[in-house]
Amino acid sequence: MTGSPTGEPALSARDARRMALRAQGLLGPRIAGGPLGVLHHLRAVQLDSISVLARSHELVPYARLGPVPRCRVERAFWIGTRREEAPYAFEHWSRAACVLPIEDWPYTEFQRADRRAKGRGWHRLEDADRHRAAVLQRLASEGPQTARQLGGAKRGGPWWDWSDVKIAVEQLLEVGDVVCTSRAGFQRVYDLPERAIPSGLLSRALPRGEQVRHLLAGALRALGVATVPDLAAYCGIGVHEAGATVAAMDLPRVRVEGWPGTALADPAALTGPTRGLRSRPVLLSPFDPTIWYRPRVARLFGFHHRLEAYVPRHKRVHGYFSMPVLVGDALVARVDPGREGEVLVARSLHLEPGARPDAVGPGIAAALAEATRWVGATTVVLERVDPDDARRPIEAALGAAGLR
Repeated sequence: MTGSPTGEPALSARDARRMALRAQGLLGPRIAGGPLGVLHHLRAVQLDSISVLARSHELVPYARLGPVPRCRVERAFWIGTRREEAPYAFEHWSRAACVLPIEDWPYTEFQRADRRAKGRGWHRLEDADRHRAAVLQRLASEGPQTARQLGGAKRGGPWWDWSDVKIAVEQLLEVGDVVCTSRAGFQRVYDLPERAIPSGLLSRALPRGEQVRHLLAGALRALGVATVPDLAAYCGIGVHEAGATVAAMDLPRVRVEGWPGTALADPAALTGPTRGLRSRPVLLSPFDPTIWYRPRVARLFGFHHRLEAYVPRHKRVHGYFSMPVLVGDALVARVDPGREGEVLVARSLHLEPGARPDAVGPGIAAALAEATRWVGATTVVLERVDPDDARRPIEAALGAAGLR
């Protein structure tokens, strides 16, 4: 780290990248505390219904902890059917649908209030007040229920063709009139906040400014070094409000090679080491907090990622659920994986420009091998590999690992 002409500390692009990876728990010491420790460290884990090797919320702890049993993730994020157990987390719309530590309930009230003021959800619902009142009455009298138990989640069409009761209960969830602290399978179990949220958190009222500062400070700790838009996007706060808030916070400013303007740095990230840290090759979910905000990924890694799950098949370049491959401190490839019985199939595997197959091939193979064993498969098959000369070193490493 050196000084910049304007006086702020100056970081090389690589040091900034390694600071970010260390802050995310992908470089350096393993995050303590298992999946719940990962949630507290990252402040939010995004949810998505797509499941390829596993659901994204399972892939995030796996990337940081190694082959952690999925049941441990479920127990950390949702309390299951043991209603006497206090929840560790709750679901909240921040940057997207996420799981947050339960302690952040009072710090997210301003977001629920904003949604209440703007209107409820993007689904139209006729006679909405009546439907919402009926849902609340059912939950009050009958206890926690899934949308199916309340009357059905779908009308029978595509996944977005929700029933009236599903729209109503999701609108209530967005503004905090109902909560989700448990799931049945992957179905939300809805409950009343006074029953599910610890009373000390439910009754705690904080000024909006304190809530925003708390979320932004947590985002900076999770990102290590960040621009204001990075922080705003990470916790679902408007850029203008985020900028005005951090301007009044005593946070270190830095210049990062290749980044526009001034960035912010977590004080602990600035003083910690960036060289000689442990890493392991790993496949990352497209919804991993290191990956999901594409402008930051491009800035940190020179990596341009697009989720193609909703792109017509004939227009896909890298595949349905393309997963970036982290080797060392670089994203060196992307793999579109699938599972066929005991076989993990890499439907496509693309090396990034400039990545030498002999240099990165063993790391890619190690990432595939670990993921294969984690999901209970025994063999890896590479279908399409680009460039062609990358196939041999990857297959050789997989063979040495007993997976060919």
